[in-house]
Amino acid sequence: MSFVCVTFVKADGSEVSVETETGVTVLQLAQEQGIDIEGACEGNMACSTCHVILDKDHFNKLCPASEEEEEMLDLAAGLKATSRLGCQLMVDESLNGARLTLPKITKNILGL
Repeated sequence: MSFVCVTFVKADGSEVSVETETGVTVLQLAQEQGIDIEGACEGNMACSTCHVILDKDHFNKLCPASEEEEEMLDLAAGLKATSRLGCQLMVDESLNGARLTLPKITKNILGL
């Protein structure tokens, strides 16, 4: 199995670099590392609280978001052109070296 290194940029600007095996979602990885990312729907793509903002180079390497993901992203606070849902991003070689910025605020439409 290959290893990938990603850097989470927290809302306060601090950074956490993580090396991990491929095959987990960005949401799972963040939660396993104790990084403050909500994931209110537990990764079922029913909210936008796992919204992350990628650097442009890595964003361009990804497959496009599905229509369902785009609809959820429309509900995200602080949406950017390179935003994706962490529950929909599988960690693989295309994310090696990526910077994943967490938005300063999230909007929990589920009310949880």
